[in-house]
Amino acid sequence: MVRFLWRRAMPGPLGLLVLLGITTAPATARAQAADFPDRPIRMIVSMPAGGGVDTVSRLLAEGLRKEFGQPVPVENKTGAGGNIAAEAVFNAPPDGYALLASPPAPITTNAFLYKALSYDPAQLRPVVMMARLPNVLLVRADFPAKTVAELVAYAKTHPGRLNYASQGIGTTSHLTAALFATITGTQLVHVPYKGTAPALNDVLAGNVDLMFTELATSMQLHQSGKARILAVATRERVPALPDIPTLAEAGVPGCESSTWSALTAPPKTPDAVVGKLNEAANKALQSPEMIERFEKLDLSPGGGTPAAMAAFVAAETRRWGEVIRAAGIQPE
Repeated sequence: MVRFLWRRAMPGPLGLLVLLGITTAPATARAQAADFPDRPIRMIVSMPAGGGVDTVSRLLAEGLRKEFGQPVPVENKTGAGGNIAAEAVFNAPPDGYALLASPPAPITTNAFLYKALSYDPAQLRPVVMMARLPNVLLVRADFPAKTVAELVAYAKTHPGRLNYASQGIGTTSHLTAALFATITGTQLVHVPYKGTAPALNDVLAGNVDLMFTELATSMQLHQSGKARILAVATRERVPALPDIPTLAEAGVPGCESSTWSALTAPPKTPDAVVGKLNEAANKALQSPEMIERFEKLDLSPGGGTPAAMAAFVAAETRRWGEVIRAAGIQPE
């Protein structure tokens, strides 16, 4: 019956070619996955060197190198809130040899923040969560407010005078500050940078007043007195900072934020290839050596299945999309 229907619908050589293409595609994908990887895998990081995402990406790249026995070079391709790196991976061959390592923005909120994207974040294939990082409220060392309550009071008596740094438009640091301003009814001025390192440099120099940023990149600054952490943006206190309150404890309920980094692959990358990448990444992230290195950096290893990551990314997209709309942030 199948042969009869095919002959009626697709007569002649063209029908044969199409049928051959259909029947050999799964076999080709299986063969591709069986040989994967047989050459270096490029990890394209959407943030500059020196920040939390870059650090995690390099740790995981080394772990994948050990698992696969193939080089995993890291390439920083920055700009446009991570869109340049995302576009490069989106247009790469769907074979698993080019991967995007990014914070949330390129695969979640940038769709709300740019009038037009040259890629579709929803089509990128989730591979694995790389790491989760608590966010903190960090202020310059000589900032007059010593508590969150004092900061809010200062902001209300000096509307539009306080400025905050972020890793760029649409990043978690930007949107957390926007959420904070909405909840507290304050007016803060956004100063976007191209990554964590340049933003923190201006906090340290006193050129900006505050920043919502990862614990991993601010702990040493806090301990050395170069900057001060006023609160953590997590639901519970962070064990490494037992004396620092949560934002809810400090009088700003509902302002919860933790950032994360993830690995994605080009659209239509075969499930078998994604599965191999996920399995190797989980092994690397669960190794005692990796866990120890993450602990020293105040990071929480990621892991999990591609399906779990897809569900989490979808939920984060909805959540921060609502924050963007509530804050009145307009697409560029």
